[in-house]
Amino acid sequence: MTNAEVPLATIAREWTRLGCLGFGGPPTHIAMLRRLCVEQHQWIDAREFEDAIAATNLLPGPASTQLAIFCAWRLRGLRGALIGGIGFIVPGLVLIVALSALFLAHHPPLWVLGAAAGAGACVPAVALHASSQLVPASWRRMGEQPPEHLRWFLYALLGAATAALGGPYVVLVLLGCGVTEIIVRHDRDPRRLRAVAPALAVPTLGLAGLGALAWVAFKVGALSYGGGFVIIPLMQHDVVSTYHWMTGAQFLNAVALGQVTPGPVVLTIAVVGYAAAGVGGALLATLLAFGPSFLFVLFGAPRFHRIRSNRVATSFLMGAGPSVLGAIAGSAIPLGMSLHHLWQVPVLAGGLAWFFLLRRGVVSGLLAAGLVGVIAAACGASI
Repeated sequence: MTNAEVPLATIAREWTRLGCLGFGGPPTHIAMLRRLCVEQHQWIDAREFEDAIAATNLLPGPASTQLAIFCAWRLRGLRGALIGGIGFIVPGLVLIVALSALFLAHHPPLWVLGAAAGAGACVPAVALHASSQLVPASWRRMGEQPPEHLRWFLYALLGAATAALGGPYVVLVLLGCGVTEIIVRHDRDPRRLRAVAPALAVPTLGLAGLGALAWVAFKVGALSYGGGFVIIPLMQHDVVSTYHWMTGAQFLNAVALGQVTPGPVVLTIAVVGYAAAGVGGALLATLLAFGPSFLFVLFGAPRFHRIRSNRVATSFLMGAGPSVLGAIAGSAIPLGMSLHHLWQVPVLAGGLAWFFLLRRGVVSGLLAAGLVGVIAAACGASI
């Protein structure tokens, strides 16, 4: 079947189905897209699909969402990208906004509070698990020489320390590590790469309201590297400490909701937007978080084969990648400090055993932790 023969209605149906059934984060999304586009319908060549995976991982923002947009663009251009991307995002957005209204209500039912506290207790374990899953690929990408391994550790430690301290400088550290690696590899390259360092516009301190929400959402969509879970260290300080849109416990709930709902993990930003400004805030945050992904794909897709081989882009990711992994792992510390009840400690320990000893999935672990929370609430535990 040629690309022109793929109806827009088919793209709308199939990409919406992916958005409804895509539980489990980027690995699930990639597998479902491969099955649909490469294996089932042969719409996209296997090698081109692999190139698209590599290119979207070099771009900032949610890689699996960008891959979904690219595949739809590959079939029907601009209209296909818009229809496919919206179909992939909207089902999870509707569900997560509805759950936000329930979990963030002024007087939610006791069982809801228990489920939120139980699932939230497991989130620090999810952060550690997410980081550990990404370490092997990042380590291999860095190289095989001892100096390269030493830089990998330094970048990871910088990211972990910044996130663990809950500081607002995670983005600066990620960019700094990426630029440092560009410089190191530039100096070693006899061809002297012509690189332009990424720039970061820092908002005025104390910016409130929709402008602040817009900035936080933009950071999530345009300045995050390494997958959806890096949004935690990017958002936590702003959301909890700077703007006070959510308490630490509510932020744990937001992360848990982003994990257990289908579609992109970055939809966690919609919970933050809802907490800050209701449904309108959720829609604004979602638009600004995913807008850059559409732009990156629409302008970059014709050049994906060149992006993958671009030495500046790959060097930047070699430096930013370990720092991202460290930041994700380091975020487990402030997340763990947000736990307020003694019964949540064994839930966290159980989550660590579930992920690292039993090697079970994130969604099932969070659902089990939520069930424990419901039982604890029914037994009269403090919530």
